[in-house]
Amino acid sequence: MTVEHRGPLLSTQWADDVLFMVRTASRLSLNWYRSDRHRRDAVENKKLDTDKPSGSEASYDPVTEADRMVERHLRNDIETRYPDHGIVGEEYGVRPGSSRYSWIIDPIDGTRAFIVGQPMWGTLVGLLDEGRPVGGWMHIPTLDESYVGILGPEETVALHRLHGRAPVAHGAAGDEDRPLGVGSTTDLGQAILASTHPDMFDDEGHRRGYAALRSEVRMTRFGGDCLSYGLLANGLVDLVVENGLAPYDIAPLVPVIEAAGGIVTTVDGGPAANGGFVVAAANAELHQAAIAHLTVG
Repeated sequence: MTVEHRGPLLSTQWADDVLFMVRTASRLSLNWYRSDRHRRDAVENKKLDTDKPSGSEASYDPVTEADRMVERHLRNDIETRYPDHGIVGEEYGVRPGSSRYSWIIDPIDGTRAFIVGQPMWGTLVGLLDEGRPVGGWMHIPTLDESYVGILGPEETVALHRLHGRAPVAHGAAGDEDRPLGVGSTTDLGQAILASTHPDMFDDEGHRRGYAALRSEVRMTRFGGDCLSYGLLANGLVDLVVENGLAPYDIAPLVPVIEAAGGIVTTVDGGPAANGGFVVAAANAELHQAAIAHLTVG
């Protein structure tokens, strides 16, 4: 199914139509989630690293038919509506375009969580303008909620949509929209830190820096994958620190974080959209304090 996108690019109306596209594709993954159609022995490994033991996590990069189905659906819709736009997807690679705009897709961010039945995974789609992230959409199918960030020339959108949660007059459930906004604490000692897994910090310097940061914050939570960045944009966590990210893991989330008032860069202060070692924070004070600890080694 394709969507007739209304309104000018980067407008609120247009962003809402893209969200419909993203949610429709993302929810296809629920046909495989915790079902007999999706057994762990059917999961493929994209990464066969001969330098690592065959049974180690470092040599494991899983992909499922759900990943591929979601990405195919999104690519088809984007190609139909924007034939001159480029596309970069985790599963099907690069489709060059002639426009200044390109799309970046992570069909299931958190595939490891998906294959073991954990709920913290989602679909990420980003729009880049000459390589700069200007639009981002994240949908979490298990919660049926979405996060949208638009950094347009006329409008900034920072939206958290809870699908089917708002009662309406005729008795059915409508969508509840809430504005996104980061938290207000600037005190590292009061901050909540989130990361997907401690093994992301895989050398001695990274481990030492991350341990230094953890020792200063109020609390650390693991396992959030992409949802951690939504929680940051929603003011529920204050820092997200992760290493080894690919562009499709983070580029779609940059507009969500920035539209909500947050800051996200690499650990050396560079643009986050290319991935790597990424630090996202509710404000500049926490961001600077986190980087100071992470680079202590």
